[in-house]
Amino acid sequence: MNLKQKVSRRKFVSSAVSASAISVLPGSQQFLREFSGAIRTRALEQNPVPLTTTPAWRDQGILNLAKSPYAKLHSVPVHAVTIEAGFWSLRRETNVNASIPSMGKLLEVNGRMDNFRRLKGKSSAAQRGPVYSDSDIYKWIEAAGFALQSGELPELRTTVDKDIHEIVAAQQADGYLNTYYVQEHAAQRMEPKTQQHGHELYCIGHLLQGGIAYYRATGDRTLLDAGTRFVNEFLVPNFGPGSDKKPLFSGHPEMELALIELYRLTGDKRQLELSGYLLAGDSRIHFKPEDYVYHFCGVPFTSRTHLEGHAVRAMYACCGATDYYLETGDQTYWKTLNVLWKDLVSAQMYVTGGVGSRSDGEAFGDPYELPNARAYGESCAAIGNMMWNWRMLAATGEAKYADVIERALYNGINSGMSLNGALYCYRNPLAFDPSRGDKIRNEWYDTTCCPPNLERTLASLPGYFYSTSDEGVYVHLYDNSQLNWHLENGTGLTIQQKTNYPWEGSVELTVATAEPVEFTLFVRIPGWTDTARVAVNGKAISDAIAGQYLPIRRRWSGDDTVRLQFNMAPQILEANAQVTENNGRAAVQRGPLVYCMEQIDQGEGVALKDVALSADKASSGRFEEKFDNDLLGGVLVLRHAGTVHEESADRSGLYFSHDAAPPKSRPVQLTFIPYYAWANRVQTPMQVWTPVARA
Repeated sequence: MNLKQKVSRRKFVSSAVSASAISVLPGSQQFLREFSGAIRTRALEQNPVPLTTTPAWRDQGILNLAKSPYAKLHSVPVHAVTIEAGFWSLRRETNVNASIPSMGKLLEVNGRMDNFRRLKGKSSAAQRGPVYSDSDIYKWIEAAGFALQSGELPELRTTVDKDIHEIVAAQQADGYLNTYYVQEHAAQRMEPKTQQHGHELYCIGHLLQGGIAYYRATGDRTLLDAGTRFVNEFLVPNFGPGSDKKPLFSGHPEMELALIELYRLTGDKRQLELSGYLLAGDSRIHFKPEDYVYHFCGVPFTSRTHLEGHAVRAMYACCGATDYYLETGDQTYWKTLNVLWKDLVSAQMYVTGGVGSRSDGEAFGDPYELPNARAYGESCAAIGNMMWNWRMLAATGEAKYADVIERALYNGINSGMSLNGALYCYRNPLAFDPSRGDKIRNEWYDTTCCPPNLERTLASLPGYFYSTSDEGVYVHLYDNSQLNWHLENGTGLTIQQKTNYPWEGSVELTVATAEPVEFTLFVRIPGWTDTARVAVNGKAISDAIAGQYLPIRRRWSGDDTVRLQFNMAPQILEANAQVTENNGRAAVQRGPLVYCMEQIDQGEGVALKDVALSADKASSGRFEEKFDNDLLGGVLVLRHAGTVHEESADRSGLYFSHDAAPPKSRPVQLTFIPYYAWANRVQTPMQVWTPVARA
């Protein structure tokens, strides 16, 4: 049946009568399922699910929190913030001009779109890629959607439109859409083992997020409607609590947060309830205890007491649970989220904002298990960390969450994409030795979740700079940029940022309103600074506290200027003694940037394994700072006194006497570069944590 043909009421009734007659014939049930699905599809095309218009599609942020009753902060749309020449502008230009287009071509070359075309007879290629390959396309479309929210990109839009129409053409009559569990794998569709490892809900969750981002960029809801069909026509009638429905197991959390963002668009509480059901788990499903650990789902989220299992799954589950709290205010969720967040920042997070210490299972380790060279730190996990903290920030307006966002963004996320935008890190270790044969940056991974995830993060970045509340405006991130938006009472507002952040600590904010109005401007004082000075129109303001927002309430009447000055002096950090691998070692941080050493930058004949940092009181503050425009796209380089030791015969064995003479050492100047820029030249050893020289 050609679903593009108009179906008159007469033809519909006639068809229904024919269907009734056909139902008594042998083999008719399969025909009826397909026929009924086709009729439902046509009805949906004629009567698409109504979507919220407050705010309008174009004015919805990364999260549409306008009506979320337990959100203290509300999102500003991506298009409202223009990131101008500065730290992030080049990364974003590279993302749009190089990364997103090249990844689109790689997805094509590696068969990701042929997987859809073959289902409609438009490709003879066999299915390619892992079971979760559909999600690669959906994340890439989400990246394109966010990029289009910042400006017109006709060639990209033409490509995405074509892909979307080929995707929705593969949707089955009952609403199911997955290119793996069809044809030869159709019998496995939604089976318990498939739900556990098959990523069916994970894929459709990313479809929803991609469809929502593209809708908010263009107003085109084609992909969004396909995802809504999957939820409303396939999942809701057939799966969920109750003896008349089959149980669901998330497998890889993602659907939970996607369902709630869909609910924010449609107002259909069935979607919110289905997310809550997934978060609670279904006792009818029985897996081994270790499966519930690894998948971080299947048992009540509120029973969790610490982060464990697959790091990306855990972060996405926390995102979904926070979204659920933002809509319901369920205090059991909020209590659990705070317990897990404390576990994250006190025992499970790398200094780079990365998470997930074990390659085995891409998992969290034990508390304080934070190895360096063996660190997994998957790019997707750092992104999940940022996404979760964005939601916690929306719930509270507390700067500690923005501090984690900044740490992850500038370091553990930013390191994931090469400076030329063509190579990606799947894992982001804190020490590296290329002699072991590992190539850390690659153009393509068959599990290519990280590249489009990094692309969607950079494309959506303007949406993380500001939030609004009924009190005023929050400033979360600093870079040359302009906000053109409005207060929640509708008064027009612009904020112009001028800064050389993160290389310099001065930020100038020019605040202009359409008319004089009183509101509070909340400026974030980063947790890493030990001093901060703030002035409004040249008049100093006290009470700026590191790790908090400074509220500035006044009647803003024109081009008012707020000047911030943060102390950017490099800091030498120690780790908790329980992080045993870092005992006797130190890391260097300047502003929001964590630094590392690459052997290529050290003196001739100096091996990283032999160096130590001089961190005594006499030398610990003596960093030499120099901005090098010709190095790594322009970076501020740090140099500091250190030593390099020479091998001693008494200490050359695997074991030796404690009384052996200490190795001889000589002074050297150690060179540090920002961690995000490592592995962009030749293959060379790298380390973040450096031994501290003995006094």
